[in-house]
Amino acid sequence: MRKKSVELTVGVFVIAGALCFAYLSVRFTRAEISGGDTYEVTAVFENVGGLRKGANVEIAGVPVGRVVVLSLDDYRALATMRIDKSVELQTDTIASIKTKGLIGEKYVSLLPGGDDEVVAPGGRLRDTESALDIEALISKIAFGKVE
Repeated sequence: MRKKSVELTVGVFVIAGALCFAYLSVRFTRAEISGGDTYEVTAVFENVGGLRKGANVEIAGVPVGRVVVLSLDDYRALATMRIDKSVELQTDTIASIKTKGLIGEKYVSLLPGGDDEVVAPGGRLRDTESALDIEALISKIAFGKVE
């Protein structure tokens, strides 16, 4: 009888530990189990320069979304971003690919515009700035071809 009680107690702790681990995994990776209160917008870039799926989308340094898909569209990079519904993007919002620090991770920075019209869910941001190619810039400086 005592052996079954110990086994039951250990089983309860193992299940509780697994549930805690699953909760923390979802919480720390910011994964969304449900769709959440978000909508998707896309932006086309000439070069994403190391931007990855799951990268932050920020306005004024505050995370407002994530990059969910990177694909090719007519030999240009198409980034699909999931944005919080509480954030309305104007049609003249500028999407730029930036780097945290000198060689840090890439993220999308949004600079809101002043237009009265907002981008509809599933819409496309027209104005984009591609990632700065550090290697090409260093090469130009090293070989004296800076314009």
